[in-house]
Amino acid sequence: MPITSLSWPHALLAIAITAVWGTNFVVIRLGLDDLPPLLFATLRFALAFLPAALFIRRPDVPWRRLAAYGVLIGAGQFGLLFIAMSGNISPGLASLVVQSQVFFTIALSMRATGEKVQPVQWFAVALAASGVALIAARADSDATPLGLALVLLAALSWAGGNTVARANPKANMLAYVVWSSVFAVPPLLALSLIFEGSAAISAGLANADAVTWGVVLWQSVGNSLFGYAAWGWLLARYPAATVAPMSLLVPVFGMAASAWWLGEDLPLWKLAAGGLILAGLAINVLWARIAAMRAAGRTPMAG
Repeated sequence: MPITSLSWPHALLAIAITAVWGTNFVVIRLGLDDLPPLLFATLRFALAFLPAALFIRRPDVPWRRLAAYGVLIGAGQFGLLFIAMSGNISPGLASLVVQSQVFFTIALSMRATGEKVQPVQWFAVALAASGVALIAARADSDATPLGLALVLLAALSWAGGNTVARANPKANMLAYVVWSSVFAVPPLLALSLIFEGSAAISAGLANADAVTWGVVLWQSVGNSLFGYAAWGWLLARYPAATVAPMSLLVPVFGMAASAWWLGEDLPLWKLAAGGLILAGLAINVLWARIAAMRAAGRTPMAG
């Protein structure tokens, strides 16, 4: 019988991963105090590629897919996210809104396969969209319209990267992340030179201290290499429908960490928006799990 629930040690590992990914939004905010956003993203992916590429073999994936993934995740997801978080949206709200990538991923997948959206999925999307709309309606220093738009575009880029990665489902995800990172560096560096300028780049590097470089290393090693390696390890041992719901903890850790470390306010409207988005995500993820269990000839209670 397939394993349908995480063991306690593996559940704790999944929680540790989501805690790293969630609190990473606060780490990003700290890095942006010294580094221009596009330069910051460039350094993140440069250190994700080297020296790891010297020890990890390139996955058996066409170069064009590694390049597409690197550009979408690097210049798309994180380039836009870092710009948004550089004064346009708070870390807590960014960690929440970027989870809309789930719905973008589903939409791209359905467009490719021709599969129709189920009524329960429309309901889940409506709930999450109402949460985003609430954030937009209350846009202020915590989330400007530009910041919200940039994070949604980052989520769309993330979904595009997911779609590319799904073309090689058996590839080692850690190796995939490492070797695709080299393709994120050139566009990010070029954009940094064009929009931030050599003077800002030089000033950022000059102002960077041990804490700043620690933040960059945490982005590369902790968030990318550990997070993806451990998550991929869990996915190799459990059904995706068992592991995926744990990702709902990412914005919970993100908002809590931002409130604790950065003093981000959590008024009722923000909690309500978070509840709506998380409810939409939860319904979508859990519905997929129940549908998979029914397709396997079991009832939902069997898991």
